[in-house]
Amino acid sequence: MRSDRQLIVLTHLSQLVTFLIGFGSLLLPLILWFTNKDKVYEMDEHGKQILNFQISLILYALICIPLILLFGLGIIGLIGICVIAVIFPIINAIKASHGKSPKYPLSLSFIS
Repeated sequence: MRSDRQLIVLTHLSQLVTFLIGFGSLLLPLILWFTNKDKVYEMDEHGKQILNFQISLILYALICIPLILLFGLGIIGLIGICVIAVIFPIINAIKASHGKSPKYPLSLSFIS
């Protein structure tokens, strides 16, 4: 197994591809994790954290959609999700570049 911090940082930042092309925040990290989890040291841990975070965000967004009809609360929720979806991949990419473990808030554990 090789150590490749740059690839791990790129995997964290790959979540931001959605803001450029409209999709891929789950797909691109999934491909990077799945193809490198056995080759790159710590990729498995980081990849699982990223995927759990992205699946959680998708679930929260699906919950917010019907809440739009309830006094617009869903819109506030979706704005919050967007802010979290931008900030925490960047924070965790910086942490990964320094060799620290990622911490994603509100992340449910789907993959362990």
